[in-house]
Amino acid sequence: MAVLHVTDRDGRNHTLEGAEGWRVMEILRDHGVGVEGICGGACDCATCHVIVAPDWAGRLHPAREDELLKLDELPAIEATSRLSCQILWEEALDGLTLTLAEVN
Repeated sequence: MAVLHVTDRDGRNHTLEGAEGWRVMEILRDHGVGVEGICGGACDCATCHVIVAPDWAGRLHPAREDELLKLDELPAIEATSRLSCQILWEEALDGLTLTLAEVN
């Protein structure tokens, strides 16, 4: 079982089971840790903004231009900010660690 480690906005840690082929946003949303994913994964709302742990950031596929443009619209981002709707879960992500960004 591949797992995802998440720190929610209240500082609580969660270990969630990943689902092959699902967007990380869907995993977070369905486990009820505080991600809305209003656009359903269309990279259009940024309600799934997360900060990926630095040791994981370089292991993810690079952000596409549409994701970078959406992140640029946010008032505050980190160097490892990503939209979780743009990260597809696969076994190689076992242990991925991220923090939910503050709602902007």
